[in-house]
Amino acid sequence: MLGAVVLGFSGALALWAFEVGKDIAGLDRHAKQELAQLRDEVQQLRADLVKAQSVANTSESLLTTERTAQEQLAQQIRQLEIDNQTLRTDLGFFERLIPGSGSDALSIRGLQVERLSEGELKWQALMIQALKNAPEFKGSLEITFSGTLEGKPWSMVHAAGPQSVLVKSYLRQEGIVLVPRLAVVKAVTAKILQGGIVKSVHTIKL
Repeated sequence: MLGAVVLGFSGALALWAFEVGKDIAGLDRHAKQELAQLRDEVQQLRADLVKAQSVANTSESLLTTERTAQEQLAQQIRQLEIDNQTLRTDLGFFERLIPGSGSDALSIRGLQVERLSEGELKWQALMIQALKNAPEFKGSLEITFSGTLEGKPWSMVHAAGPQSVLVKSYLRQEGIVLVPRLAVVKAVTAKILQGGIVKSVHTIKL
């Protein structure tokens, strides 16, 4: 009788252990499924993050490229403006090379003065031999500035004095002169001399 009771108790215990084992196995499988799902979601989130970073990097690259292109375009525009001014200057220079109607073999066809700062002027003179196959001319160029200083008549010759010139077909000469700060320059005169004799003279009013 005792053996039957023990045997029955053992059977019940085995059945209970079997049922509990099934529950534990089910929980374990469920946990594994959730873990696998979480891992999939993490991988998807990582993929989305990589994609978002790629889009952000592409946008930043496009913005950088656009800024670089705009800077290059602005630089090209500035260079074109400089080239345009240079071409205008050269055009004016070569227009002055066209022979005039006069019969003078040597002449000053262009005289320009530019104020660089207070008391500082830059001058430029173009000398031309209009005659074809004219011999070389050796002489000197003298630049004189005139006007008023403190309300009184005033004039001065270029500080460097007459400059030696050798003119074949044409010659462009320039220089910078310092004038008194209170001087009012009203006219500039360029003279070409040879042996103390004036060969050509040109005056401009300012």
